[in-house]
Amino acid sequence: MLKKILLGLLVILVLIQFIRPAKNQSNSATPDDIFNHYQAPDSIKTMIKTSCYDCHSDNTNYPWYSEIQPVAWWLDHHIEEGRNELNFSDFEAFNARFKSHKLDEVMDEVESENMPLKSYLISHQDAKLTVSQREAIVNWANQVRNIIKPRDQ
Repeated sequence: MLKKILLGLLVILVLIQFIRPAKNQSNSATPDDIFNHYQAPDSIKTMIKTSCYDCHSDNTNYPWYSEIQPVAWWLDHHIEEGRNELNFSDFEAFNARFKSHKLDEVMDEVESENMPLKSYLISHQDAKLTVSQREAIVNWANQVRNIIKPRDQ
């Protein structure tokens, strides 16, 4: 009986390998990308692209294990949640109030060390931000927020 259950599980595991989510990969930068509209030093761009863009843009750099199901489904769900919360690739498409609010959230999440997620940092050590890097991102986000802040706030 146990052999039949294990064989059934193995068959299911093999079959689900053929059910793949679409990849979150764009061939070029989108016109509404935040860095196309707001200046940032190269160091800030690099930090944000390394630590944030996999989940918060239209271009994810997938690790090797993203080819294995059900891991790919979990990653796809995680990336979709991240993009729904904030997508740097379409940042400029929104109104000033929304953008200002999102930059407030960026500052809060980065400053409180909630982002990048601890689970992400396990396999992406290069995304770990130092205290000074966090301060630099927060300062830059605050500068941009002050530029776009709606008049009635």
